[in-house]
Amino acid sequence: MLDNNGFDLWADGYDKTVGLSDEENSYPFAGYKEILSKIYQTVLKKGKSVVLDIGFGTGTLTQKLYEQGCEVWGQDFSSRMIELASAKMPNAHLFQGDFSQGLVEPLLQNSYDYIIATYSLHHLTDENKIALIQSLTSLLKENGVILIGDVAFDNREDLIRCQQDVGEEWDDDEIYFVFDELQKALPNMKFEKVSYCAGILSLSR
Repeated sequence: MLDNNGFDLWADGYDKTVGLSDEENSYPFAGYKEILSKIYQTVLKKGKSVVLDIGFGTGTLTQKLYEQGCEVWGQDFSSRMIELASAKMPNAHLFQGDFSQGLVEPLLQNSYDYIIATYSLHHLTDENKIALIQSLTSLLKENGVILIGDVAFDNREDLIRCQQDVGEEWDDDEIYFVFDELQKALPNMKFEKVSYCAGILSLSR
């Protein structure tokens, strides 16, 4: 798994790398643009929402929301990613911190219409994913929603099938979402499959 220095080095070419994988419909970013588009459209249904983005990277999605008048808050552990995102969103509230250790204090003092995470939480163990998601629900405003777009599967069988198809390209350091396993701890969570290896998990308050 990349540490914060690894992400700093990857930051400038990140969007291009992701785009190529998506266009080729290849693991791990098949469906990436559709996932971002669906989350974008969902957030804008409420108009100028207050949005928290966890692991916002270069700000690909949040920049679009920012441009539509959303109030953007975020946390990422790469200083270079923050630098790139801040240039696009000068009035956003962006903080550096390792979200595997939880959110930084300023983010805990706010409440949000939407909390989003795209292709960031697969670095966490399932136990840490569940703990983080459960803690995030308390930061949602009434009728607020958590939206997670990531490499994700309905069940373990689908994950294994994808792993076999991908072969040596499979990243053993990543811990991907398996919906029916996480749903045991998060019974209100829903899953929308977008591609053979990705989808959107949602949880409403």
